[in-house]
Amino acid sequence: MNGKRILLLGSLLLGGSGLAQAQHAVWASKVVAVSSQKAEGKEPFSPEKVLGEPNATPLGQASNEAWIPKKTGSSESIEVRFSKSVLARQVSVVENFNPGSITKIELVDTRGGKHEVYKNDTPGPIPEQFRTLQATFPAATYRTIGVVVTMNTKAVNGVNQIDAIGVADVVDTMVKKEFKNEDSGVSFDSAMVNLGPNVNSKYVDTHPVISPDGRTLFFARQESPQNSGGAADAQDVWYSTLGNAEKKAWNPAKNIGSPINTPRDPNGVASVSANGQQMLVIGVYEPDGTIVPKGPSMSRRTATGWSKPEKVDIEDYYNDDAEHVDFFLATSGKVMLMAVDRKDGQGEQDLYVSFLKQGSKSWSRPRNLGPNVNTKKADFAPFLAADGKTLYFASEGRGGYGKSDIFYSKRLDDSWTNWTKPRNLGSTVNSPDFDAYYTVSAAGEDAYLVSARNGIGNSKDIFRISLKPTFRPEVVTLVRGRVLDASSKKPVAATIRYENLLTGEEIGVAETSPIDGSYTIVLPSGTQYGYRAEAKDYLAESDNLDVTDRQKYSEVTQDLYLVPFAVGQTIKLNNIFFTQSKYYLRENSYPELLRLVAILKEYPQIEIRLEGHTDNQGDPQLNVKLSLDRVNEVKKYLVQKGISGNRISTEGFGGSKPVASNDQEETRKLNRRVEFRITKK
Repeated sequence: MNGKRILLLGSLLLGGSGLAQAQHAVWASKVVAVSSQKAEGKEPFSPEKVLGEPNATPLGQASNEAWIPKKTGSSESIEVRFSKSVLARQVSVVENFNPGSITKIELVDTRGGKHEVYKNDTPGPIPEQFRTLQATFPAATYRTIGVVVTMNTKAVNGVNQIDAIGVADVVDTMVKKEFKNEDSGVSFDSAMVNLGPNVNSKYVDTHPVISPDGRTLFFARQESPQNSGGAADAQDVWYSTLGNAEKKAWNPAKNIGSPINTPRDPNGVASVSANGQQMLVIGVYEPDGTIVPKGPSMSRRTATGWSKPEKVDIEDYYNDDAEHVDFFLATSGKVMLMAVDRKDGQGEQDLYVSFLKQGSKSWSRPRNLGPNVNTKKADFAPFLAADGKTLYFASEGRGGYGKSDIFYSKRLDDSWTNWTKPRNLGSTVNSPDFDAYYTVSAAGEDAYLVSARNGIGNSKDIFRISLKPTFRPEVVTLVRGRVLDASSKKPVAATIRYENLLTGEEIGVAETSPIDGSYTIVLPSGTQYGYRAEAKDYLAESDNLDVTDRQKYSEVTQDLYLVPFAVGQTIKLNNIFFTQSKYYLRENSYPELLRLVAILKEYPQIEIRLEGHTDNQGDPQLNVKLSLDRVNEVKKYLVQKGISGNRISTEGFGGSKPVASNDQEETRKLNRRVEFRITKK
């Protein structure tokens, strides 16, 4: 193995998906209900085998990679969920063996309602040994988040198997009846471009880590006279900022300096957080100034520079290969990948995942990504895209063009052990020489990697390559802004939390800049998100962004406000939603409401007044009634969750207190709101 790969680090998280597949199609990612099952977990024939893209081959034969119901009857069924919602026009069910038993297919909307789109009252054997049952229909008015497939298995003798279930918002983009899992080549817009002498040198320049906004590039430089310890210093961290975005020109690189760089030991960046406020670095920084290979450390940006890196606590962390290790922190801040050599691995370095423990700064025991990704030789340099699904990594155990090639694979479910077959990025990227450390900005247009070919002074250099749209990561939206005190408008140091409003699941966590209160988060397309800032002695005003249908990378600026915890202060509940012109609460309101419940339980002495507002459209008296009905509905929910009604008063103002213009819908919608005022503390 190349000794120069010592501590050449991890990566950073940004956008991805099944890159060769239509962006409009999604495959099942979770099983929520099943009538019966022949096996459990990841065993052959278990319900989880329906997840992800079709993979049960050869078709027409019973396969370990497809679900078999345990029982035989007229009402066997399986219900699945997708990672994103879709305005469906087609549903596909892959029956890889003994097809013909399906009697009904129902779509599940985001509120849990079911809609029948296929019915067969006469199930029975069909001539084909396998088929993809495709039901098409006019575009739905609701968004599909799941599918229920019902079967009459006794109508078809023998084993019945289902391999995959998917939906699409266009017709005929998924699989044909003669499904073939062909491995089409990855293609690029250009050849690799050396980043030039402002970034690269005659010394080894390696492991690029690009910030999500694509404007700062961190990397490692080896044995340079300008390293902290001079030419004898094995490796320092350097960085460069983008000077000319149109020409993709970089400013002269600078040494990041102490305390991250030290004169005696190799230093390296594994990844940076979405807004560049946290940096995951290799090794544990001891009080005597040495760095020992006992895991990663975290440095935080302060008003005066980077802090001294502090050890990251990972349960049962060890690495049997003292010379080689990589780490990677996802932009969500809740997932860490690593390349280490452990006893439960496939051999040499393997890729593992660890998760941030709830309410803690420590991380879970590393989980091996499994044999779909790992080989008996070194698998390293992990980079996870911002959708949390698409993995790029280097491998010495899969053959290809040289000693190590770069591959990508897509995560199919939440087990983190079920992945698509890794695909080689091809001869444009990979060569007979060393190729590794592939990283992509959130926009997904340009990738950066390390290669030994055509480097300055024949050394390893950092290159840029442009992906064609078909092979870019999934679309994401980059949200940036500042966290401000709602009264003084001064910046506040805070934690940002963001969640899926459809499921209530917390997706990620980030920190603001201690200098100006700025933040950056990255949101994959396909759902509606809520996000808020949290700080001591403040109450948060949440905000939301619906990126369900975004088809292109975009950037949004949105300041977040924190309200001082004091009598008379008013807090907007921006993430409470009602049926149009009605007072019925919608499901995506529950995360916000549950936080209000938590506040009222944490501070049992406070009392609040719920205040309802509408726009100025329609009858003013009816608007007052509607606004009062809505806050009464919120109060009803709070009381049902155990909050005394005596602590909550309500008032409806209709459209009498606008906060924005009523001349157009974009601003008028801001006037339709629910607020609460602290009346007693």
